[in-house]
Amino acid sequence: MMTVDELMTRKLVTLPEEADLHRIDDLLKLHHIRHLPIVRAGKLVGLVTHRDLLRAQARTRSGHSVTAGEVMTREVETITPDTAVRHAINRLLDDKFGCLPVVDGQGRLVGIFTDSDVARLAGRLLAERDKARAADSAAGPAS
Repeated sequence: MMTVDELMTRKLVTLPEEADLHRIDDLLKLHHIRHLPIVRAGKLVGLVTHRDLLRAQARTRSGHSVTAGEVMTREVETITPDTAVRHAINRLLDDKFGCLPVVDGQGRLVGIFTDSDVARLAGRLLAERDKARAADSAAGPAS
């Protein structure tokens, strides 16, 4: 069984609750990401998505500083590193999530499992399948 630990993104970009929307926007653009975990002492306390940022910017008066803590989703669905990939993919699809933060037994953020991780897996599996088919074709018909 393949687990999330094998595929999750480990190089995380995170911010504290006090970070303002400008900082969030800068990091999302700089790192080409759509999900930004919000942490306190290494533990996940929320999640700000690109969609959350757009919604907050549309409602904010110019000059008014808004923080991550004001716009983040606090009730974040999480998984653990030993979660089966198939289960994680089903959760992404069934709940229409773009990501699932990965936390350890103490609630510390250790990774994030995203739809991009699933796409990378699909690409790898398709490449392996194509390679196997090419090898079968080169071997010729079975006698």
